[in-house]
Amino acid sequence: QVQVVESGGGLVQPGGSLRLSCAVTGSSFSAYLVGWYRQAPGKQRILVASITSGGSTNYADFVKGRFTISRDNVLNMLYLQMNSLKPEDTGSYYCLVARPSMNYYYWGKGTLVTVSS
Repeated sequence: QVQVVESGGGLVQPGGSLRLSCAVTGSSFSAYLVGWYRQAPGKQRILVASITSGGSTNYADFVKGRFTISRDNVLNMLYLQMNSLKPEDTGSYYCLVARPSMNYYYWGKGTLVTVSS
């Protein structure tokens, strides 16, 4: 059974930084597409960034140049370095571990990021 656990959220002032982490157990992590999604209150969950098993990255336009996604296939970890945070970055951040070819999709329970002065 694949387990996905996010951590690292919290309250930060505008312009500040946070680093989110996602620990994945019970899977061949290196073979999976992994990504971060954000869900603001009352809104749909949207893609923030993703990284393939080969290391190719994809970012939503609203985080390009501010956020960096990375993975550690030895530790089975996914990270999201968030810099220059804005109030509109507020929301719950979810980690997705996926293998679309096999219809495998695993979500964590999320970690809350609040950007406010």
